[in-house]
Amino acid sequence: MNRFVTTERALRTAAPHELLDAIRAVLAEQYGAEDVELFMADYGLTVLQPVSVLPHTMEPVSVHNSPAGRAFGSQSPYREDAGGGRARLHLPVSVRGDRLGVLSVTLPGTDAAREWESELAEIASVLGHEVVVAERDTDLYLQARRRDRLTLAAEMQWQLLPGRSCSRPEYELGAQLEPAYAIYGDNFDWSATADHLMLYVTNGMGEGVEASLLTSLAINALRNARRAGISIADQAALADQAVYAHYRGRSYLSVLMFDFDLAAGRASVVDAGSPQLLRLRDGKVERVAFEAQLPLGMFEETDYVAQDFPVEPGDRLVCVSDGVHAVASPKGESYGEAALAGAIHATRLLPAAEVPRAILRELTGHRGETVPDDDALVMCLDWYGRRDG
Repeated sequence: MNRFVTTERALRTAAPHELLDAIRAVLAEQYGAEDVELFMADYGLTVLQPVSVLPHTMEPVSVHNSPAGRAFGSQSPYREDAGGGRARLHLPVSVRGDRLGVLSVTLPGTDAAREWESELAEIASVLGHEVVVAERDTDLYLQARRRDRLTLAAEMQWQLLPGRSCSRPEYELGAQLEPAYAIYGDNFDWSATADHLMLYVTNGMGEGVEASLLTSLAINALRNARRAGISIADQAALADQAVYAHYRGRSYLSVLMFDFDLAAGRASVVDAGSPQLLRLRDGKVERVAFEAQLPLGMFEETDYVAQDFPVEPGDRLVCVSDGVHAVASPKGESYGEAALAGAIHATRLLPAAEVPRAILRELTGHRGETVPDDDALVMCLDWYGRRDG
């Protein structure tokens, strides 16, 4: 049995909370690894948190200026000199484009690191899949993502999310919410089949747990309708009825919904509220406006109509909540469409998964040091289209 198969089997048979112990033991035995650490990206995507000991006794490392952070950002292995002739490999831990963290492995020599780099990168990918499965049965890896304690509202919102990024040959997708540890009303959701990608960006009213409850009701109503095979216009109508039946118009939720036909390169869109869409095409950023319809739950039995929206290979679509485009500086100046377009243009060379965080950092600079009084959501979709054959 070769090294890779032995390592994969060790991970698949390990108890959910013992994945790190299992991979340490098998990498030491099969590859001569002297040290193995697993780091999870925190909710704010600012640091990589060590899993080794909880509560944490190791220091987190920066996503932006560390060797492990370099592997996380590039999504490629990064090799560094560990001293004494040893080499340390930093390997991205990702699942179908969703960036979870980094596996750092110290090997006895640079030759071994070069020889086994590709194989160990595959093992890090297997570890990512096992972490996702293990999270159904243990809180260990969710705890390791926390630089601070989440508010109850934020706990509810993060549990609703599908992930923070994903990729397929037709597209790459990334999204982020701020303030990461105290969000309440904004949310995003996506689901893909062989021929379709559905995206939702929601902006719920209210604060705290009440806002999270509203969003949870709406998202689950949309998912329920989607999983019944219903069109997005009827998904919106059914979710509208669910929200109105509970709140009777006292609370409602804005949503921007897309159903992308991967083969045709077109989308059906329902615009029911405040999320905005900007498109970067051929170096130019422009706002894409749709026919505005009523937010979900504002009135009883609202009808919704889907609009047609073509996309072209190379398009970058950036969707933002009002906590981005309407946020004010300390002097009361709105961030605005021009500043947002500038941020999108400035981040044009970054992969889709990194764009949301980069735009939110720009937004923080505009807002200043004040604590945000509204959620901020950014979703970025790079559209490649389906190649013939």
